[in-house]
Amino acid sequence: MSKRQESKYKIDRRMGENIWGRPKSPVNRRDYGPGQHGQRRKGKLSDYGIQLMAKQKLKGYYGNITEKQFRAIFAEAVRVKGNTSENLIGLLERRLDTVVYRAKFVPTVFAARQFINHGHVRVNGKKANIASIRLNVGDVVEIRDKSKQMALVLEATQSAERDVPDYVDADHNKMTATLTRVPELADVPYPTHMEPNLVVEFYSS
Repeated sequence: MSKRQESKYKIDRRMGENIWGRPKSPVNRRDYGPGQHGQRRKGKLSDYGIQLMAKQKLKGYYGNITEKQFRAIFAEAVRVKGNTSENLIGLLERRLDTVVYRAKFVPTVFAARQFINHGHVRVNGKKANIASIRLNVGDVVEIRDKSKQMALVLEATQSAERDVPDYVDADHNKMTATLTRVPELADVPYPTHMEPNLVVEFYSS
């Protein structure tokens, strides 16, 4: 188990929000930051602080991606034609771990990364064990036969905690999922308000 996986609830506490919408989030009980002085960290944030928080929240939501990876994704979002904020969200939603999570094959994006790393997933019929692989529209993600009856998978697919968004066509009988289109910000079912425009401002300042 990675350090980032162990600290997922610390991310919620640090942000003061239940960013994955999970019922076990400690923010549901304590909406202040972690640590000895958490309750005294309610000072007004500067513009830079607000932008930093928006960046940390978005980065944390997608499995607490490393800064190096996140900056590289942002750089590509800038290079692609169109709105940088929308491009950034589209690139993040095309990650393999994100699609596995969106398809409800696993309960969390952290579990998706571990699930992929352990070789339980195929893309277009080929084994894929790198969580950051970027999918194209029409790519088919499939849980390998030996993994389809795993308790983790069965519990996730039957959970009513969240729905599969309309840009992912998931078949829980065959355990397959297809990315049908690249979503825009308004299409993504974030449990909390995300502000990729502030992330663009953060990296552009």
